[in-house]
Amino acid sequence: MKLATFVRDDGTRAVGVVDTRLGQILDLARSAAALGLARPAFESMLDLIDGGDAALDAARVVAARWPAAHAQPLAGVRLLSPLPEPRQMRDCLVFEAHLLNAMKTWEKRTGKPSAPVSPVWYQRPTWYKCNRMSVVGHETDVRWPPFSELMDYELELACVIGRRGCDIARDQAMSHIFGFTIFNDFSARDVQMVERPLGMGPMKGKDFDTGNVLGPWIVTTDEIGDPHTLAMEVRVNGERRGGGNSSGMHHGFPDILAFISQSETLYPGEVIASGTVGTGCGLEIDRFLEPGDVVELEIERIGVLRNRIVRA
Repeated sequence: MKLATFVRDDGTRAVGVVDTRLGQILDLARSAAALGLARPAFESMLDLIDGGDAALDAARVVAARWPAAHAQPLAGVRLLSPLPEPRQMRDCLVFEAHLLNAMKTWEKRTGKPSAPVSPVWYQRPTWYKCNRMSVVGHETDVRWPPFSELMDYELELACVIGRRGCDIARDQAMSHIFGFTIFNDFSARDVQMVERPLGMGPMKGKDFDTGNVLGPWIVTTDEIGDPHTLAMEVRVNGERRGGGNSSGMHHGFPDILAFISQSETLYPGEVIASGTVGTGCGLEIDRFLEPGDVVELEIERIGVLRNRIVRA
């Protein structure tokens, strides 16, 4: 299933099932009520995720019956981030091509040679924790922060945790994933260049309102299949800028979850992103955004996440 968070006509939030063939979204809570089914797990996406397999099965029952009175055209609906407030967000860096390409541009712009990639990068996944409160969704304008002159996009695949776990075994990791979505990690590259020598990870180069974009919906794992075989592409104003395939991940999601969960509990509703696919950002090709640009990120079996970046 494709599961989205959207705004009803009365301004309230709702969780819906998306059928892209019909071009419709079905209000889960109102549909369940109309069918006389219990519906506490449909009040929010976090409720649905917390409800586990039983809640997903109930959603499938509602979607199979598809009460037309509670469906509406997808084109006229305002989508929010599928998880408006994730319980936690982590962003990894597991695509070697992205890392090497980015290092070349850093060298070009700073005039300083980059250090070789640490052998540790190949041995274990690396990540930083994002600002989970600055998340927006599909078709939402992203506000260019006034402290930056060099803005960039990042094409990433993200998993949503569906089942609590600590010290997760690698061969059990995929059973802890609820589904997958697209992540656009907007970045203030000039600020990031200033902060990089501090060695503390991203700061204001990543942390600003509307800078984290998820969407357009979450696709459950059964519909995704193998998440490490997905074509990925980025377009700016309709022009292809780059992309690749999730098969380029040096550390796959089982490795990522197994490592992060060592002596640390992962909770339902957490988001863990792959990091940028090779050529999936402007930094790698030394070509950045302009005010008013429309960025489209597309990942196979998920869809298109579209946002415009605006400057006051």
